[in-house]
Amino acid sequence: ANCGQTCIAPDYIMCDKSIENEVVEQIKAALKEFYGEDIKKSSDYERIVNKHHFKRVLGLMEGQKIAYGGQHDESDRFIEPTILTDVKPDAKVMQEEIFGPVLPILNVGSLDEAINFINDREKPLALYVFSKDKKVIKEMISKTSSGGVTANDVIMHFTVRALPFGGVGHSGMGAYHGKHTFSTFSHHRSCLVKSLGMERMNQLRYPPSSQKKVEWAKFFLTRKIKKGQVGLFLFAIFGIIAAIVIKMVLEN
Repeated sequence: ANCGQTCIAPDYIMCDKSIENEVVEQIKAALKEFYGEDIKKSSDYERIVNKHHFKRVLGLMEGQKIAYGGQHDESDRFIEPTILTDVKPDAKVMQEEIFGPVLPILNVGSLDEAINFINDREKPLALYVFSKDKKVIKEMISKTSSGGVTANDVIMHFTVRALPFGGVGHSGMGAYHGKHTFSTFSHHRSCLVKSLGMERMNQLRYPPSSQKKVEWAKFFLTRKIKKGQVGLFLFAIFGIIAAIVIKMVLEN
């Protein structure tokens, strides 16, 4: 889409070495189906937005093994869809978002290796996983962090208005779409309104301090109330209130 000039375009593919050739051939077949034999002549194929960006994308391809594509024309800002193989994790093309029709392929030997690779880098804005095995999809989602995920497709989570769209960490903060936009740009203010009639209850917090006050504070702040202790807890609360009320009546 748009020559890869979108923030959620795939920046690389990870696959087992045994299926790499098949992946390349399937991509080539899809490109031929979409744009015909001569991609440059296709009215459906876009151009790079400007010459500065054109040169930047070409620079990312330098020194890489091109399995398909690579043709370009600066006068027309045309870069042919390009697949790179034998790409190393420290390659220049792997250090930033590409924003162009270039797709590196990295080889991984297992799902865990792919997950570790993702987690060792900055959190991506989007993550895509392709598998017929729902367990693989679930594991990829549960063990990684990203702005969004689409399984067995790309980009389409952005089109679902009910889903929040946004990044996490390095890829951004906040989310929008529908009510999520309202929540992002709204401040959730916390408000506590208490009755002045219960001011006597606050004496536990006020000086002068005493060991008894400390013990009561520990009871209320740190004691874990189990279901069987709810009655006892309420009884203690009512007992304290009753004692305060009696004291107030006697003082008057």
